[in-house]
Amino acid sequence: MNPKLKEKTLESLSAVLPISGIVLFISIALLPMELGIFVMFLTGAIMLIIGMGFFQLGAEMAMTPIGEGIGVQISKTRRLAFILLIGFIMGVIITISEPDLQVLAQQVPAVPNQTLIMTVAVGVGFFLALAIVRILFQIDLSIMLIVLYLLLISASFLVPKEFLAVAFDSGGVTTGPMTVPFIMAMGVGLASVRSDKNAASDSFGLVALSSVGPILAVLILGCFYKPTEAAYTLADVAYVVTTRDVVREFLRGLPMYAKEVFISLMPIAAVFMIFQCLSRRYKKRQIERILVGLAYTYIGLVLFLCGVNIGFAPVGAFLGKRLGALSYKWVLVPIGTVIGYYIVKAEPAIQVLNHQVEGVTNGAISVKTMNRCLSIGVSVSAGLAIIKVLAGIPIQWIVIPGYFIALVLSRFVPKIFVGIAFDSGGVASGPMTTTFLLPLSMGACEAVGGNLMTDAFGVVALVALTPLIAVQIMGLLYRYKLSQTKQVSVPAAVTITQSNVDEIFEFEEEYDDDAQ
Repeated sequence: MNPKLKEKTLESLSAVLPISGIVLFISIALLPMELGIFVMFLTGAIMLIIGMGFFQLGAEMAMTPIGEGIGVQISKTRRLAFILLIGFIMGVIITISEPDLQVLAQQVPAVPNQTLIMTVAVGVGFFLALAIVRILFQIDLSIMLIVLYLLLISASFLVPKEFLAVAFDSGGVTTGPMTVPFIMAMGVGLASVRSDKNAASDSFGLVALSSVGPILAVLILGCFYKPTEAAYTLADVAYVVTTRDVVREFLRGLPMYAKEVFISLMPIAAVFMIFQCLSRRYKKRQIERILVGLAYTYIGLVLFLCGVNIGFAPVGAFLGKRLGALSYKWVLVPIGTVIGYYIVKAEPAIQVLNHQVEGVTNGAISVKTMNRCLSIGVSVSAGLAIIKVLAGIPIQWIVIPGYFIALVLSRFVPKIFVGIAFDSGGVASGPMTTTFLLPLSMGACEAVGGNLMTDAFGVVALVALTPLIAVQIMGLLYRYKLSQTKQVSVPAAVTITQSNVDEIFEFEEEYDDDAQ
């Protein structure tokens, strides 16, 4: 097996294994489960693990170099309108391909799938263009975030309450494994042409601003739909008796997802080919690597969506529904907290973030400290999400105070921590949140007779909220340590230059040549 593919598959295994262990424990100790249902879950989990392995490697090989290359090229032109148009188009295209968004769209009863996906994609595209403007004109990220979130909070009181939780969830799912590598690489490319001391800090924040667009777009969309008229039935786990039945259920879904993923990835491939024809940026070996990466991405997405929608998510909804119907339904709260702890602990992108913070602070904030802080924080968020479902608490009661704290902290922490913190919110709410924790909440909501749109949704938003506060608390701790050692400024991060970017491309080309 390709060494890097093996590495990515093991990372996916570490993310899915704790959830599988929890499901096994529940089926033994709390809720006996038919063997056929458990086999469907395990088969879906295996497909999810393999699919995420292929997908993550493909995104690294294709999305990152494409995003970085486009960022470098558009920053060289002085035509602002052209830059904004490219940013908008790329934001739309990359969001349409986001697997987390496709999973969420299938679970929202009030809006047709493609309508929700396109609305969210346009929101990301518009705000990605705005984020590019921020980098080019060196606008303070903290001030922009304060203004935009105040706008969102104000808008949340003017739209139907049924769309609030879905809107805030959409901001979390759009910054998933497809979007984050591309957008963050684009930020590095944009900042690479600058040599000032703030170039590294300004390379962060694109993900943060891109997360605002979907929330605002879905809030506006809510004015045109009546969710009270929508009917929704949770997907049941397919009834199977033999192993042949299991294989038949998954083979039945593969052609549909293969077609959907092909349609989603074609625009990205087309953009790459057009970009290469116009810029001649990539060498032959780099082109081959990107094409292999797109193939890996395709295989991974098909396996991921098929495994999730047929075997993994339905079991999450099944458990939520059965546990929510018990007399001791509040057992869902500790279960949700444990799931939250392991979800963030196993996210590969979170580990990248933690090492990044350790490097920026010269070891003052260690990976171990960040891991512990984020794990506890997201664990609390997941527990709060289950309490919200069982008690029917409006999402504003949690997210408004949470964002208020995060925005206030942004005025007191070192600048680079603001971008990292708000970028990390989307990273924390990864595939596992959308594919298991959200269906679990939906099942519990149906069992207690709650409103699906107002009570069940919001889980992704709450999981994405905690890192905003946690990382900035680490920033305050770092500033305090600096004051104790009588240092007066944050150590300068490595300046990003065009030569650095070229060296990165050359290094990746040599290092990943075996991926082909």
